[in-house]
Amino acid sequence: MIRHLFGRPGLNPARIIATLLLAVAASSASAQESPRLADNAPDRHIVVPGDTLWGIAGKFIQEPWRWPEIWRLNKDQIKNPHRIYPGDVIVMVTGEDGKPQLKLAKSLKLQPREYSEAVKNEIPTIPQSIIEPFLSQPLVVDPSAMDKEARIIATQEGRVYLGGGDQAYVVGVREPSELWQVYRPGKAMLDPDTKEVLGHEAFYLGTARLIQPGEPSVMEMVEVKQEVGKFDRLMPASRPELITYAPRRPEAKVEARIIAVYGGVGTGGRYSVVSLSRGSRDGLEVGHVLALLRSEKVYEQRNEQGERELVKVPPQRYGLVFVFRTFERVSYALVMDAALPLSLADLVRNP
Repeated sequence: MIRHLFGRPGLNPARIIATLLLAVAASSASAQESPRLADNAPDRHIVVPGDTLWGIAGKFIQEPWRWPEIWRLNKDQIKNPHRIYPGDVIVMVTGEDGKPQLKLAKSLKLQPREYSEAVKNEIPTIPQSIIEPFLSQPLVVDPSAMDKEARIIATQEGRVYLGGGDQAYVVGVREPSELWQVYRPGKAMLDPDTKEVLGHEAFYLGTARLIQPGEPSVMEMVEVKQEVGKFDRLMPASRPELITYAPRRPEAKVEARIIAVYGGVGTGGRYSVVSLSRGSRDGLEVGHVLALLRSEKVYEQRNEQGERELVKVPPQRYGLVFVFRTFERVSYALVMDAALPLSLADLVRNP
């Protein structure tokens, strides 16, 4: 292409080279452009209970998912960023490269914090109370693994359903976990594009305590949310972890669709939880931020000659989601921003 340009009459080779160099420089500058500051961005922010990393980021920059850049975090620090607590002071300074940078100043808390209290008070990345049930409970089960899960084969006194304090006889207990979550496989989760089964929803029924290992093992129900009975399955209980991963965009290209919007309705908005048709095997990780787009639409209309024609409307970006839990082929995300109601099968892409 360059040889072709040089061969054209009337073109100055020096001007061509200068133009190409400017284009390369502009492209490089664009790629390294600093995060855009938010309107009326403060010089400092005092962290208070109820703050989140996302909310604080939004006070300083227009694109909260660029938090690692404004903090100058490396790849290792992204999954274990600065721990921030109520009373900490975050200040904006100018870095050595002349670009804005956030740093922690001295905390306003005068008394030393004990470790346990510090962990308790550490602020999360996103509102923890909204996603907590989705962190600790079984959500997705692999069809090929369901037959290997522990399951109830009999109940105390042959009861149809178990209540709190009732005992169940369980086979397939292969781990010494004290607490187990009882679930029932639900409907298949389908890829909206290929109709392939990505997994099955797991309906959480309650929690049981292992009181006598064996085959079968004896378990006692300590919490019952819905009816628990014969053939229901169990998996070791896990404690919800505080989500403190720095929000960031995926490095690789990601394109998924919304499988479900939780809350029992087909549409939702800000702080709705959604399941996505891509998971860890597709490169999705906790902390990834993705853009929401209204799916491409095709409309029929008549042209000036009265003939019918199809008009294709491209996808429209309208919000952002934060991935907080991943499975092999499915992920769960919290809607952080939405200018339109969510719809099933809407697109989710890199922001």
